[in-house]
Amino acid sequence: MNVILFGATGMVGQGVLRECLEDEGIERVFIIGRKPAAQNHPKVTELTLPDMYDVESARTTLAGFDACFYCLGVSAVGLSESEYSHLTFDLTISWAKALAHENPSLTFIYVSGAGTGRRQMWAQVKLRTENALLELFPNAYMFRLAALQPMNGEVSKTRWTRVSYSVLKPLLPLIRLVVPGSVITTEELGRAMIKTARFGALKHVLENRDLIKLGQN
Repeated sequence: MNVILFGATGMVGQGVLRECLEDEGIERVFIIGRKPAAQNHPKVTELTLPDMYDVESARTTLAGFDACFYCLGVSAVGLSESEYSHLTFDLTISWAKALAHENPSLTFIYVSGAGTGRRQMWAQVKLRTENALLELFPNAYMFRLAALQPMNGEVSKTRWTRVSYSVLKPLLPLIRLVVPGSVITTEELGRAMIKTARFGALKHVLENRDLIKLGQN
């Protein structure tokens, strides 16, 4: 299986990339990002784009893939609705349309968020993004991620997230025990993504509890 990975330098993407490299059934991982992931591995090729909206310059590299793992995302904190929508909806759908044109049967897995569809601005933008992806790809799956427990040194690029995780890290195993389905490990998330790309899933919108179950089996 050949996969495209967006967001490989973030905490989610780091975990997913590790599982891709561990999986013998994945032959190639093509990383697209604004900054290099600096992965020296025979499976990995990289395309660094300082302007991530420059989709056309990458179009000739997008054919021949079985799955896209879209782990790129930003926090809505401090952003207006138009700014957040540009970074979330516009960017995602631009790449999705190009990938759908080159790979009509591609499985597109989008890392969304728990609470998508609620009344908050970010939740409505995420819902609009999910719906557009589901219309573009017959094999699209929305991963509504909640709390993530890094297992192999994965670190967020966002300072406030790093600070939050440094405080919460000792508590995550306890939270996971007390509130089942609330915390998923990076290993489980990566395995759930690969398994869904390989076999599909029973539904197209998957909550954190669903992802844990997929990642454990």
